[in-house]
Amino acid sequence: MSDILAELDAMSRRRFLGSLSMGLGAASLSQWPGALPGVSAAGLTPPPMLPKAKRVIFLCMAGGPSHLETFDHKPRLVELDGQPMPESYTQGMPIAQLQGKELRCLGSRATFRRHGESGQSISDYLPHIATCADDIAIVNSMVTEQINHDPAHTFMNTGTIVPDRPSMGSWVNYGLGSLSENLPGFVVLTSVGGRNPQPIAARQWSSGFLPSKLSGVEFHGQGDPVHYVANPPGITTDCQSSLVDAVAELNRLRAETTRDPEIDSRIAQHELAFRMQASIPELMDISEESPETLEMYGAVPGDGSFASNCLLARRLAERGVRFIHLYHRGWDHHGGLKQYMDVCCDKCDQPTAALLQDLKRRGMLEDTLVVWGGEFGRTPMSQGGGSDPGRDHHIKGFSMFLAGGGVRGGVTHGSTDELGYDAVQDVVHVRDLHATMLHLLGLDHQRLSVPHQGLDVRLTGVESARIVREILT
Repeated sequence: MSDILAELDAMSRRRFLGSLSMGLGAASLSQWPGALPGVSAAGLTPPPMLPKAKRVIFLCMAGGPSHLETFDHKPRLVELDGQPMPESYTQGMPIAQLQGKELRCLGSRATFRRHGESGQSISDYLPHIATCADDIAIVNSMVTEQINHDPAHTFMNTGTIVPDRPSMGSWVNYGLGSLSENLPGFVVLTSVGGRNPQPIAARQWSSGFLPSKLSGVEFHGQGDPVHYVANPPGITTDCQSSLVDAVAELNRLRAETTRDPEIDSRIAQHELAFRMQASIPELMDISEESPETLEMYGAVPGDGSFASNCLLARRLAERGVRFIHLYHRGWDHHGGLKQYMDVCCDKCDQPTAALLQDLKRRGMLEDTLVVWGGEFGRTPMSQGGGSDPGRDHHIKGFSMFLAGGGVRGGVTHGSTDELGYDAVQDVVHVRDLHATMLHLLGLDHQRLSVPHQGLDVRLTGVESARIVREILT
């Protein structure tokens, strides 16, 4: 009878603690100041090179921005505008929503100019990013493997579409640990504005089979930044502290019996959540920034915009957050390409440039890796009719850029063919992007692995991945 009562007590306690794990409790991320115990257990040793980057800010233009209206100038495509797309490019190739349709070339709706001392070719849709031409490395030869949004995001974030795999932010925190004691090591911010904003599932920043403390925590730009960040009426800080201590002790007693590693994660969740109650309100209050800084970003306190999120990204980086992932939803331009490129670039161009410039003036860009791009690109063929058609999903060639953290600015790497369909020179796979990112952080992508279901699982998978050294300092 006593065993049954003890088990019922444990079940009640688990239900109670599970409810606490919602909101602030979900902020269970890496809180070790150095490498995690799991890394040492896996036999990893520091790589021979010193890390160039301490943190990553990944700016995801969710929906897939068109490389042909941003960084990849194709005069030949303009010449063929409205004419049939040559079958030699498309026959047997993966096409998402244009299967069985008449394929016609769609020339770029952008004007391209040379910028900076480096002469980088950048579209007039991105006049602010163009001022940073000498600080960014443009990759015009990206390829991926998934042609629809959700699996493409999953592939970009985890290197695979196999379920329950850790996201890149979780891998980074697993390998390096967090730099902050009062904030999660992996934070996600989302904004919206544009055409057909695709949903972003929380599993995109999941820790998968890694400890749950390594999962990303979504901060909200409007309302409470994290659920239950404030205590209910009548609950004091001392009372909350006593509760956290009592729950931690219960968890430790249970851990001694079950040896369940997730209980340690739960203890870390609750203790971090308590510290976050003091640190988050100050972090999220961008009204304390100077009027000049707010104007530079185009940020309005509390509006939840991409501009405000970029400013928050800088503040998170200053406070030691290891991986900061921003999603702006609205780049799925199947129609109204000109109209919605104006909308999305108006919302994202100035804040992106402001973030790069702000990090640079604070001496932080040199050890912060910034990555900009979507889950795939867009087709050189038109989709839809009328005066303002769009472009379909495209995985065979698209553009991203990197800056800071050991990246050589003022370079353009790789190229697509003359119509912007296939990446044909210095092709960069998503796994190569991951390998390069880990390398800049001082991690060996081939040795950062975890045994799982009989395999040594890595972010870069078992396939070959290479470091894109041509864009590194």
